[in-house]
Amino acid sequence: MAVTDLPLFSMLKTRMYWLNERQRVLAENVANADTPGFRGRDLKQLDFHEALRSTGEVRLATTAPGHITGSGSTSQFPMDNRGGFETTPRGNAVVLEDEMMKVAQTQMDHQAAAQLYSKSIGLIKTALGRR
Repeated sequence: MAVTDLPLFSMLKTRMYWLNERQRVLAENVANADTPGFRGRDLKQLDFHEALRSTGEVRLATTAPGHITGSGSTSQFPMDNRGGFETTPRGNAVVLEDEMMKVAQTQMDHQAAAQLYSKSIGLIKTALGRR
């Protein structure tokens, strides 16, 4: 059995993938902060029970040879498209302050997950006497 097959490591890996994807979505929000009519998006909070049940991934369909496959616009995690309450006269609903707070929180959560992953590997190495 590989170490990465242990439930703790599998959940940490899923959490880190979710945080990476959230960071990408938040970066798109910040990049489109001046785009008229753009509504900010976010990922729904990760529910590990649901994530374990559904392993399907959504991809763009290419129905003809000339179609270009999507690069980063799809996500294996559900989106939360509620948007904000503030809207500019041009229809943009991205609040940079809120987005930057989400980015900072995502970064801290990613660092915590990475440290927990590293410490857990260290504990396993100690238990095996390989430290």
